[in-house]
Amino acid sequence: MKLVRYGPAGREKPGIVDADGNIRDLSRIVPDIAGETLSPAGLAKIRKANIHKLKVVPGRPRLGPCVGGTRNFIAIGLNYSDHAAEAGMPIPKEPIIFNKAPSCICGPNDNTIIPKESTKLDWEVELAIVIGSRARYLAKDRAMSVVAGYCTANDVSEREFQIERAGQWTKGKSCETFGPLGPWLVTKDEIKDPQNLDMWLDVNGEKRQRGNTRTMIFGVAHIVWYCSQFFVMEPGDVIVTGTPPGVGLGMKPPQFLKAGDVVTLGIEGLGEQKQKVVAFRK
Repeated sequence: MKLVRYGPAGREKPGIVDADGNIRDLSRIVPDIAGETLSPAGLAKIRKANIHKLKVVPGRPRLGPCVGGTRNFIAIGLNYSDHAAEAGMPIPKEPIIFNKAPSCICGPNDNTIIPKESTKLDWEVELAIVIGSRARYLAKDRAMSVVAGYCTANDVSEREFQIERAGQWTKGKSCETFGPLGPWLVTKDEIKDPQNLDMWLDVNGEKRQRGNTRTMIFGVAHIVWYCSQFFVMEPGDVIVTGTPPGVGLGMKPPQFLKAGDVVTLGIEGLGEQKQKVVAFRK
């Protein structure tokens, strides 16, 4: 299934994409694509619905983040061997975990706002894992049982805030609009192998990132298991899993985003995003 949230920011409604690409309104079936809706029971309820009897959403509504109510927005750093090489960093022995503030989550095609005092705004196409069941001290062979599905993410980053301002990475990863998710959440049964998905990102139509999830150092199952050994994850929590090479910081000389730039990105089977970079306004 391809699940979406559509409508004005903060007032999104749940929907499902049918075989013809139409959005069907799920409001009478589930309250939101969030929390317990993402559990096996919640997804089974959607599967039992007669999609063709659901109302077709007219026009081209704004798409919100494909998962709502996220309480823990987790990120994995330097998780692609070719990106680590690009950054001149050693291969991590264990996953590098940091957090993005849930307040940075936005729709897949919403504008990216340049933060105040930003000088090094960067891009990162990433596979996102959406958690569907409570995860606490999982056994390795149970890791995938708590995954509801996947979506495309852009781990927007401010490199000066992240690297040059001391402390943790969170402040360079959590500014407003730094977490586009979507366009849709694809349930895990539709993705045969999350470790073999092509991914790409362009800036103003120019090639920047090309990669495949097979070069991930730590795969999806390992990441979910590993995170569960340190903190509890709940339905609707999201893990972004690292990026392939081609980020602005790794270019020679480095190149960063400016107002007016347009970023387009996508992952095989998970849909595409498009963001325009705009200046901060009060």
